[in-house]
Amino acid sequence: MTETPLSSDRYREGMATRRAVLGDVHVDRAQVATTPFDQPFQELITEGAWGTVWSRPQLTKRERSIVTIALLAALGQDDEVAMHVRATINTGATRDDVREALLHVAIYAGVPAANHAIKIAKQVFEQMDAERAL
Repeated sequence: MTETPLSSDRYREGMATRRAVLGDVHVDRAQVATTPFDQPFQELITEGAWGTVWSRPQLTKRERSIVTIALLAALGQDDEVAMHVRATINTGATRDDVREALLHVAIYAGVPAANHAIKIAKQVFEQMDAERAL
């Protein structure tokens, strides 16, 4: 019997980690939007990013969250920054952690990248506060 990515242990572990970090609503929405065109990509990130890297025990989810936000901010990946800032509610990274990561971005990757990421983080935190207030 041939093992498919969807039946591999790495995929299952990745999906569990992905759900723990990003939340069921986000992952379910991504899965519903998956088409035959991007299914291989979804499998790749689930196995590779979530099942291989995010599932390693050497760093906590909080630590990985902080590193990820800094890297995405440095790369100018706005949508991904927003998604991972929102995920801090699940990873244990605090707003102070996000601020400190973005201060590092300012020094090591440039003030404009950090400035833009700070704007995104503020918007996401405002949305999260508004959602909690409901």
